[in-house]
Amino acid sequence: MILEIITPEANLFRGEVNSVSLPGLDGIFQVLNNHAPIISSLKTGTLQFETKGTAELMSPSLVVSGANVTIEIKGGVAELNNNKLIVLAD
Repeated sequence: MILEIITPEANLFRGEVNSVSLPGLDGIFQVLNNHAPIISSLKTGTLQFETKGTAELMSPSLVVSGANVTIEIKGGVAELNNNKLIVLAD
């Protein structure tokens, strides 16, 4: 699936990923390829994802360990539709 992470300051990431873990208001949840459409509010926490192939890491604040990337967020909104996940994060 395609993941795009956008903050008010910059576009942090755009690329193909295998999975994404998000800090939802009711707890951490994971999104995989072909997941049902979803819209969720996000709380302060860690957003983690596993890249698939090449990806545009657009920020030095991303912590990369192999194919795994970790970002600390303060909240936001996530929308998944047709295997494209857009995260609007603070």
